[in-house]
Amino acid sequence: MPAKKKPAPSKAPDPRFTRVVKVFAKDPHVTPPKGGASFGANALKYRGRIFAMLSSKGHFVAKLTQARVDELVAARKGRRFNPTGKRPMKEWIELKGNDALWLKLAREARECAGG
Repeated sequence: MPAKKKPAPSKAPDPRFTRVVKVFAKDPHVTPPKGGASFGANALKYRGRIFAMLSSKGHFVAKLTQARVDELVAARKGRRFNPTGKRPMKEWIELKGNDALWLKLAREARECAGG
């Protein structure tokens, strides 16, 4: 009889992103992350559309205007999100660390998503 596969250990939520999620808990139009491994499973959504998330690498990602992303990239605060490695996304910023900016950018992204 073949050995049973052990389930992959569940990854604890990143406490930095958990703090961001809590800020939007009372917003009736925002859906919190559902967890899991699929794309968007670790995302905050406004009316079903992602505005902030953790990437599969654990980096914070937010959808902003292209001008704002350009500004952040020029200031070396982050880089354009490039999940496929082919072409960076113009309106998405990725931050490897810099968690002091996470909440501010999540709020900006929520505003961009729908005021």
